[in-house]
Amino acid sequence: MDRTAGAKRRGPGGGGLSSNSRSLSSNSLPVAGGASPKPSPASSRRRRQPPRPADYKLQVIIIGSRGVGKTSLMERFTDDTFSEACKSTVGVDFKIKTIELRGKKIRLQIWDTAGQERFNSITSAYYRSAKGIILVYDITKKETFEDVPKWMKMIDKYASEDAELLLVGNKLDCEVDRAISRQQGEKFALQVTGMRFCEASAKDNYNVNEIFMKLVDDILNKLPDVPRRELSNSILSLQPEPEIPPELPPLRQNVRCC
Repeated sequence: MDRTAGAKRRGPGGGGLSSNSRSLSSNSLPVAGGASPKPSPASSRRRRQPPRPADYKLQVIIIGSRGVGKTSLMERFTDDTFSEACKSTVGVDFKIKTIELRGKKIRLQIWDTAGQERFNSITSAYYRSAKGIILVYDITKKETFEDVPKWMKMIDKYASEDAELLLVGNKLDCEVDRAISRQQGEKFALQVTGMRFCEASAKDNYNVNEIFMKLVDDILNKLPDVPRRELSNSILSLQPEPEIPPELPPLRQNVRCC
């Protein structure tokens, strides 16, 4: 299978209890015969209901070369945090986030993989069960974009043919240092059946939630018993199809670009 064509509150008077706080309610008085007091309707209403179980559990994997910001994208989405001193992932790391979409509760297991080649034998096992794959490159580093075809070979070799693909050009906050144009990213994505494209910034929190939510929306489109209600196109602004130079193959009808 080949996808590509290339403090507590105090009462009045300081820290003491107010006179009202010392009085006992009728419900707290001992009951004759040693019987336990009957809980009031109000206390019953305060009991927490057990959380509703997830309707779907989905696995998403983030891949790409070292230093492109895979961990930063994951942590921004799951914890809304960003660290300039983010360390390189060793092997595989993951986080869990529960979201709601189309009236469904979805438990996302997001796997963040190491970009170094020596970890490929470890990370390859996580491709097989992934429902969605986010392939990331750094728009300021040409070599990370040149590595994208290598990562596509890993996808073709290990991932399910039904896995949803999203190509992300990260570090849009470093526009002045851009080495890869948006058009280059779009052109590559157009060569891969069903691959979406988007640029993002984990640092500025630009397009991060949107790319994960749109990926999940695409996954739900392939699952049974899910209402087919598309997210607004404003989540990932749709771009006009770029002109394709003669050396690239013609566009396929089912190619999507965002």
